[in-house]
Amino acid sequence: MSEVLIVGGGFAGVWSAAAAARARGDKDLRITLVAPNEDMVLRPRLHKLDPGWSRVALKRVLEPIGVTHLRAEVTDIDVSGSKVTAEGRSIGYDRLVLAAGSRLVRAPLPGAEHLFDIDTADGVARLNAHLGDRTGFTAVVIGSGFTGLEIATELAARGRVILLERADVVAPELGPGPRPAITAALAELGVDVRLEVSAASVTGQGVVLADGSEIQADAVIWTAGMRAHPMTEQIPAERDRLGRLLVDRHLRVSGEVFAAGDVAAALADADHHTVQSCQFATPMGKAAGHNAAADLLGLPLVEFAPDPYVTCLGLGAAGAVFTTGWDRAVALTGQQAKELKGTILDVIHPPLDDADEILAQAGRQSNEVAG
Repeated sequence: MSEVLIVGGGFAGVWSAAAAARARGDKDLRITLVAPNEDMVLRPRLHKLDPGWSRVALKRVLEPIGVTHLRAEVTDIDVSGSKVTAEGRSIGYDRLVLAAGSRLVRAPLPGAEHLFDIDTADGVARLNAHLGDRTGFTAVVIGSGFTGLEIATELAARGRVILLERADVVAPELGPGPRPAITAALAELGVDVRLEVSAASVTGQGVVLADGSEIQADAVIWTAGMRAHPMTEQIPAERDRLGRLLVDRHLRVSGEVFAAGDVAAALADADHHTVQSCQFATPMGKAAGHNAAADLLGLPLVEFAPDPYVTCLGLGAAGAVFTTGWDRAVALTGQQAKELKGTILDVIHPPLDDADEILAQAGRQSNEVAG
């Protein structure tokens, strides 16, 4: 029996599995998803610091559609031998979809073991255990990208927040479009923004800056940078500066290997590649999973065709900012944008226990929200 093997249990992996199952129908094809945890983690929800709300039991998505979940960590990919190694076990495949996601770039700082992060549900649980139900604490957030801004504005309701950014502007990667709304929100919430500042080391009592000054803090949270899972380095193919595999319009890397989500760099339109976000990971997974199965079954392949690029950045009690296009033109701010953000956080949750609905959604590349 032919086998589609999917590595990764996030948005791209789960929707790859669902799309492969939809393409399979009643044909003879085995689909296996390999991921070490029993849950899918909805990372866009993690800044809310509710790890339970961010978890989805994989069996409630995979079992109804006849996909096997192998709980194991893939440690090696042998493309020439068409097999992977997972915790000492060799697993062959006819088509592989790599959807292992991205990882937070670890801080190259002395004392990094004292840092907290919200990159995983376990990371959120660790931060929650440390802060407990306290208010009036001081938290330092390093990095003013999406994650840094969302956790800084979330924590501002409970304590003093100091946001450190190496650049000379806040949110440098987001561009000038949403910056006035972001700056206004940070000021409204009382977030202490410090620009052109770098951390030199971290202690159990706070952070030491490059100029030798110290900031006393109850928690220091690192949010600076994401890279593709290092497993991409085991596949002989071209990668971008984030370690992502370059893929074609069918999400194929080469030969038997497809990639989706944060490990893949696909053209979102004629001029831009995808960014690492669930907005792209979900339709990439659907296209890659369908194509991996269709390639074996002699069915037509589909092209990756995502919705136009948008962003919706949560800003805690100050609302949110919703932008459209690659120049991130502001379309909504404040409460209206916050309501849209809430809708997005709801609809990213996959349907559970209902094979018909799971397979129906697997056939739609559009995210159907703010598209």
